[in-house]
Parts: sequence; structure tokens; C-alpha cells
Amino acid sequence: MANNKILQKIESLHPEKDAWEIVRLTVFYEFPWDFNRALEVALYKTFAVPSIAKILHNTKQFENHSQKRYDDTDLILSEIIENGLQGRGLQAIERLNFIHSNYKITNEDYLYVLSTFIFDTGNWINKYGYRKLSSHEELAGFYVWKQIGEQMNIKNIPTTITAFKKYHDDFEKEYFVYSNANVKVAQATEDLMLSWYMPKFMFNAARPFLHAVMEPHVLKAFNFREPGESMRELATKTLRARSFAESLVPRTKPYIRSRDHKHKFYPNGYTMNDLGPEKLKNTAGCPYHKMIENIQNLK
Repeated sequence: MANNKILQKIESLHPEKDAWEIVRLTVFYEFPWDFNRALEVALYKTFAVPSIAKILHNTKQFENHSQKRYDDTDLILSEIIENGLQGRGLQAIERLNFIHSNYKITNEDYLYVLSTFIFDTGNWINKYGYRKLSSHEELAGFYVWKQIGEQMNIKNIPTTITAFKKYHDDFEKEYFVYSNANVKVAQATEDLMLSWYMPKFMFNAARPFLHAVMEPHVLKAFNFREPGESMRELATKTLRARSFAESLVPRTKPYIRSRDHKHKFYPNGYTMNDLGPEKLKNTAGCPYHKMIENIQNLK
């Protein structure tokens, strides 16, 4: 049976005061696999925004270093969720802020990306998980990502989940537009995901399954073909069955992704300074090097 004890614990907590605990219970015990797939789709959707895709395409990080770029993003977000706004969690946010400071990103784009971590992760779990998120879980996710956004110095974050959902939806209606950069970054990301499961010659045959979990307006921004109702139904049934099967054996230990998942680019482990583009690793503005400089100044 599903892990009812975890859900009961979640329902006993306060969605704002206990937001971080609720999110961790949901991610670590209830939906560790689904949550990560949901984050992948959330990030993929941001490529449908030309201003975001252009920056990513110009850096060539996704096209030339896709596995590192994926692992870096995965580990930074994992460190934040696992540790909160202190210790390694705060170091991860500082690292993220440093990386972003090297690119011209608008506050509106920051806000949209932040909103995808709340609403598109929720949409995935509600559609493909063994159960839908409770209202406590949805609100807790909003409060946690709002706090993270504030630490990232993102301005004008909506103060209610309803207002932020409206921003998310309105942004997509206005800014999801086709561009060549969109396609380049999206295809590089798809190739990486498919490479985990099959040889390259099978990629094109499997792409429709990936597209089947994308909303029509997302596919339109990439000029990708609609996979059709039968493929969408197959994807939905397959993913729901996987989640239900996993729920039959309740998890008794938390799945800590930074510890328990094998990141291909870092087979021997990583430091916070390893995360991000290689060219930024040893720059003077890096938080790691500032810390070293401060220690040396004390000697």
C-alpha cells in the first residue's frame, strides 16, 4: 500500500510554518523519482522562452556539456532542498547566484523559472503520480520556492500561490514563441535524456514519447509535431503504473539525491566549486575563492 503514514504526517503539519519539512517528506519519501522527472520537464519548458534559450544556446553548455550541465543543476537544486537556507543549502544558492551573475537575465525570466518549480512539478505529480498532491503539499512548495527566490534576490515574487499561478500562465501565453535557439537547446537536452536509456540510432523513434508529456503550447514553441492522443495515453498509463508500483512498497528511508543518486559527470564526488561552467570554476569572483581569500587574510 501507499505510504499513508507519510501523508498523515504531512497533513498534521502547517503548510507555511513547516513548509520545508513537508517538501522533504514529499520529495524524499513519496515522489523521489517523479519529483526529479518533474523538475526536468519544468526546466525543459523554460527553453520555449527565446530570451532564456538564447542565453543557454550562446553559452553552448547544453549542446557541448549536456551531462555536466544537467548534473550541476540537479545537484544545486538537491543541495538546496536537502539542506535549506543554511550550510550547504546556502552555499548552493550562493553558487547559483554567482553563476547567474555572469549572464544578463531579466527579473521576469527569473520569476518564470521559479514558478515552473512550483507549478510544473505539481502538474507532473498530479498527472503521473500514484496520487495527487494535497493542498498542504502545494502550499508548502510555494512557500519553499518563494524563500529560495528571495535568497536569489528575485524581485516582485507574488505573495500568494494564486497570484503566482496567474503570472506563470500569463507569461507562457505571451513569451512562448518559436526560435531556432529554443530547438537547439531542447534537442540537446532530449538527446541527453534518451542517451540514459538507449543507443543513439533509436533517439528519433523514442522522441514522440518525450513529447507526449509536453503540453501542446510547449511543442508549438519548438515547432515539434503533436504526438497524438494514443501516444499521450500510452505515456500517461506507463508513468502512472510505474508510480503506483513504487508506492506498493513504502519507503522507510529518505532518498537523498545528492548522496544516493549516481551523477555520471561526478563518479568520484564533487565540491560546490565544481558546479557550473568550467570557465567560472577558478574565477576570482567565485564564492569559493572569496572564502579562501578571507581565510588567507586572517593568517
